[in-house]
Amino acid sequence: MLDRRTLLKLIASGTAFSAVSSQAVLAAKTPGKRYAMVFDVRKCTGCLSCTVNCSIENQTQPGRERTVVTQLSLTSDEGPAVIALPNQCNQCEDPSCVKACPVKATFKRPEDGIVVIDYDRCIHCMNCVKACPYGARKEDPERKNPPEKCNFCIHRLNEGLLPACVESCIGGARYFGDLNDENSVVSQLIKNNKTYVLLESAGTHPNIFYIGLPEKFEDKKWLSADSKEWQR
Repeated sequence: MLDRRTLLKLIASGTAFSAVSSQAVLAAKTPGKRYAMVFDVRKCTGCLSCTVNCSIENQTQPGRERTVVTQLSLTSDEGPAVIALPNQCNQCEDPSCVKACPVKATFKRPEDGIVVIDYDRCIHCMNCVKACPYGARKEDPERKNPPEKCNFCIHRLNEGLLPACVESCIGGARYFGDLNDENSVVSQLIKNNKTYVLLESAGTHPNIFYIGLPEKFEDKKWLSADSKEWQR
């Protein structure tokens, strides 16, 4: 696992991976709530508690997990190191999956910004799976069921609870809250830290933010990696 000293050296080197302007993020006010997550990779241990608890909470099938954690090797002045990175639906402001759906079964909720699937309307075409640049939607190979994706555990939010992955994170690496609330934990983290989003050039404007990523982090390489390969 990446120790703090090595991680700080990695963060301080290179300029290939650009940070997101915290002022721009917090200024993008929308009506109602704007739910987001922040992942602090300096605290992520790669234990997969989030993946396991999410699968139990949402009763997903093996191979169709809504959140995954990938570990990749990085090189520093002190030699190779390993960093653990979570990935799930980025709840984008301009989601490509919504545009790809021919029956409008995928949409962004105006009251809180969560991207959801209307399971009754979905025709299982899997167009949205192909359209997602983050690989965050998991298709049903037999096309008998809608794709799986994170929805921030809406059923838990309705009861005043945190998403299952946040509540079960052993390392305390996951944070959830409303970006429209300047006092929320996510707003304060983004305001006071250098944050990153994946595939910023895609123009989807994600609402998943990362703290502690190395400047030379190759997000495309990471997204194409097999999240289960490192466990072998």
